[in-house]
Amino acid sequence: MGKREDKGDDSMTSDRDSSRHARKDNSGAPANGVTSGAYGLGFIGAAVYYIQGATSFLDGVIGFLKALVWPAFVVYELMKFLKM
Repeated sequence: MGKREDKGDDSMTSDRDSSRHARKDNSGAPANGVTSGAYGLGFIGAAVYYIQGATSFLDGVIGFLKALVWPAFVVYELMKFLKM
């Protein structure tokens, strides 16, 4: 019975290790909750901004889609500003 208890402890450790490795994305960098939270807040703010100015349902849908890709707009405008 002692061997089963030891095996249980090892399996729990390996479960924790595997869950830690599961949080990494394809680049090998660990996932970060802070950046996800910042993107989420940015998405909410962009959605409110774009939908608030919508005058029709279609404008609202387009505003929602723009809110999903707002970082691309930021990078584009930054590169245009820096003349790259």
